[in-house]
Amino acid sequence: MSDRDFEYLVGDALDLLPTEFTDAMSNVAILVRPRNADEPTLLGLYHGVALTERTFDYQGFLPDTIEIYREPILAMCRTVDEVRHEVAVTVLHEVGHHFGIDDEWLHAHGWG
Repeated sequence: MSDRDFEYLVGDALDLLPTEFTDAMSNVAILVRPRNADEPTLLGLYHGVALTERTFDYQGFLPDTIEIYREPILAMCRTVDEVRHEVAVTVLHEVGHHFGIDDEWLHAHGWG
């Protein structure tokens, strides 16, 4: 799968979010990277201050980032449909962290 096609799948996954969520996302950038250098099997990673933890003095920060790692997702999937599904789960999982949702809840509800 080309890098461009993979990036389109990330965009498609973001389109699955209800408008209320996308409208509420604040100061966050979604990035596609080949892999995480420290943990090469990691599928995605959220860096930042979750919306639930921001206080009145949250100003002047660089954007939070959600990184989606292409190579490990492609390595674990055999078909385009599997890639599409895994990208969607990974994107929604990391967006969940932006909203302050922890791994335990996300895993219990099928989001990674």
